[in-house]
Amino acid sequence: MSTSRLKQIKLLHTVIWAFFASLIFYILYAGLYNDISSFTWIAIGLIIGEAITLLLFKWRCPLTLIARGYSDSTKENFDIYLPEWLAKHNKLIFTTLFVAGVVLVLVRWFQ
Repeated sequence: MSTSRLKQIKLLHTVIWAFFASLIFYILYAGLYNDISSFTWIAIGLIIGEAITLLLFKWRCPLTLIARGYSDSTKENFDIYLPEWLAKHNKLIFTTLFVAGVVLVLVRWFQ
């Protein structure tokens, strides 16, 4: 097993995760502070695109599947630089934040 390759995958996975997490926080911010712009809708579209990707891969990130070839670890965070508790509950936490953000954006948009 190549630990160097696994580290590269973990780093890439973490950077992509941070990008999407930032989008979700931005959507939530836009909804809370009524700061809705075309960027808000682009962010929502990107998150929906990510959700479709996860759906196509049976709710697994494609990078997790690639990383599996380099590790037989059973830890939740074997493929990403996140605390194990966050890696374990990542989908629940960020789906909840995303839905709350979208609801706020829609409420503000239609006011």
